[in-house]
Amino acid sequence: MSDNSSDNSSGGPGQGYAVVLLVEQALTAHDAAQVHSLHEALEEPVTYHVLLPLEDAAARIESAMGSLTAGDMLATPTMPMGEVDLDAVRKDCEERSSAELATTIEALRASGATAIGEIVTDPPIDALAAKVAAVDGREAIILTRPHVVAEFFHLDWTSKARRRIGVPILHLLEHETFDEQAEGYGDEGVTGL
Repeated sequence: MSDNSSDNSSGGPGQGYAVVLLVEQALTAHDAAQVHSLHEALEEPVTYHVLLPLEDAAARIESAMGSLTAGDMLATPTMPMGEVDLDAVRKDCEERSSAELATTIEALRASGATAIGEIVTDPPIDALAAKVAAVDGREAIILTRPHVVAEFFHLDWTSKARRRIGVPILHLLEHETFDEQAEGYGDEGVTGL
């Protein structure tokens, strides 16, 4: 699934410096400005290729059900699973992902960057590796949410990407300045340079 321009316009082999961004959610204007600031000194044109994984509707339902306590599971359910409209949840996920991608592209462009993007349905690291190869990416940046649970699971994105992609990987936490990330705990924040 692709949104916000095709990738044929720039960033391919011999067409500047391609940076592939893997993001979990929409970037704020501040996040976009920080990312763009990393490459402002480059003399060649930089194109950001944004990948935003489509939220998985089934996983969203499973997650909601996983929050039930053991006592709740033994009790009679108040809403049978047959009444859950998976197609409606899937459509909602697609709409949210499209809106978050559009917000991210707009934020990057407002910072002065050239940015295009797409929603991906493949596993995130597979999509990242494929895009780096397709656009002759010079580096990849993974932006994750700063809270502890997301950080625990998505640090794995960075380690998987390091093993698979032959370009530098930068892991940033959304909504934190570079200074805040540098003062973080252990492996949080700026990693993989």
